[in-house]
Amino acid sequence: MRHAHRVEVVRAAEAELMARLPEGTLMRRAATGLAVTCARLLTRRRGRVYGSRVVVLAGSGDNGGDALYAGAELARRGARVTAVLLAPGRVHGGGLAALRAAHGRVVVEQEAGLADFSCADLVLDGIVGIGGRGGLRPEAEPYARAARTGVVVAVDLPSGVDADTGEVAGAVLRADVTVCFGTYKPGLLIDPGASYAGAVQLVDIGLELPPAGVTALQHADVAALLPVPGAESDKYRRGVVGVAAGSARYPGAALLAVAGALRGGAGAVRYVGTAAEEVVRRFPETLVTEGGPAGAGRVQAWVVGPGGGEGAGRALAEALAADVPVLVDADGLTELARLGPGALAGRTAPTLLTPHTGEAARLLAGAGAGAGGAGGTRSEQSRPPAAEELAAARLATARRLASAYRATVLLKGSTTVVADPSGPVRVNPTGTAWLATAGSGDVLAGLAGSLLAAGLSAPDAAAVAACLHGLAARHTAGVPGAPVTASEVAAALPAVWNDVRAAAAPDPRSGRPGGTGA
Repeated sequence: MRHAHRVEVVRAAEAELMARLPEGTLMRRAATGLAVTCARLLTRRRGRVYGSRVVVLAGSGDNGGDALYAGAELARRGARVTAVLLAPGRVHGGGLAALRAAHGRVVVEQEAGLADFSCADLVLDGIVGIGGRGGLRPEAEPYARAARTGVVVAVDLPSGVDADTGEVAGAVLRADVTVCFGTYKPGLLIDPGASYAGAVQLVDIGLELPPAGVTALQHADVAALLPVPGAESDKYRRGVVGVAAGSARYPGAALLAVAGALRGGAGAVRYVGTAAEEVVRRFPETLVTEGGPAGAGRVQAWVVGPGGGEGAGRALAEALAADVPVLVDADGLTELARLGPGALAGRTAPTLLTPHTGEAARLLAGAGAGAGGAGGTRSEQSRPPAAEELAAARLATARRLASAYRATVLLKGSTTVVADPSGPVRVNPTGTAWLATAGSGDVLAGLAGSLLAAGLSAPDAAAVAACLHGLAARHTAGVPGAPVTASEVAAALPAVWNDVRAAAAPDPRSGRPGGTGA
């Protein structure tokens, strides 16, 4: 599992460790790990480090110091290293002295720096560290726009990305690789920041950290959560998931939600709705019942809302009245936004909401939360939140929704974020832009609902479903990627289910788990 910590937590852990170590030890550890990664990239790119052209973009503070020390190590291995000082009066003195001692070159003129940047084999982005806020400063902005031929390696975080949230307020220097120290930062896992980070590599520098506030499941974590039947299992012991979906206008939503549910680990799928005939024709193993959830018989979880149309309100009310987990999606979310959080008051069973940002905006408006949320000004709180604002602040949006509705929230989008009223936020790194296709959310709802019925908690069901859903889309799209349909994503779920379990299985030679994935 990937663990990400807020800046204040990292700073406290660094201070505690530095108090026990000789001065400069922590920075040398970080710089050494950074230099090793850079040397590996240069060897892969050019066959050797010797003679490679390396540019260090050095801002003020320790981030620039890490980059300068790493540049000095590369210079000692024969690289031609140039340090471009973007804050000459506040440069890290020790790092600069080390670079000069290794015969590195130093420039302060922007024109010369840009010329070196454009032809470098490798660029170290040490402009702004994890304490930075806002976009790049004016003196650094040209590097975000300039053409480049080499690989850009971000030091701990791409400059211009908010470390705690992944939010981007202006220009950002896009990285091909990010080397982070001690722990992942939330901004490396959550879009839009994650889209600027490239491949993220973690260097252990010995920090002792508390439980993380943001996590990301990897293959071994997902495999450990997948429901697997035992010798005594039957279809009812494995769980029955009820699906209330589809309408005359959107009959396909019922088929897609059932398709996802059939592949989510529950022993049986019970469908209620107007598309019963079409569902049985396509999936004859489905149990169908006339009427709504109240008369459907026993289920262990309900999925309500995909394509539900005008009947979504009644289906939602009947499902919420049952003492089982309920997943609310699509038209069910629209109805819930109309009713507000009071509709969930008194429920003891888990509720899982699966909105995209447009639905999130309606839910927050229904909860009386304006664009500024609980901490905003009076005028901000009176203004309905815009989907664009919520998409740019995905972590905060998911947390606000979970708090307002006292429910688990799976916020769909370029980075899927799963928030619970208590416990860490989980983010999913497996998605692909090809999932932005009609019906993919219906498949996800059915899949997550089936995992709920099989016994997973709401946060686990949401995180596992998001991971498998993203992997299925990748599997279907292939490399470099082609359009996919929601039906194809559902059909690929058994293959990725097997892939995840196989990747996490112990290596017979070593006894250790296989690849971590994601």
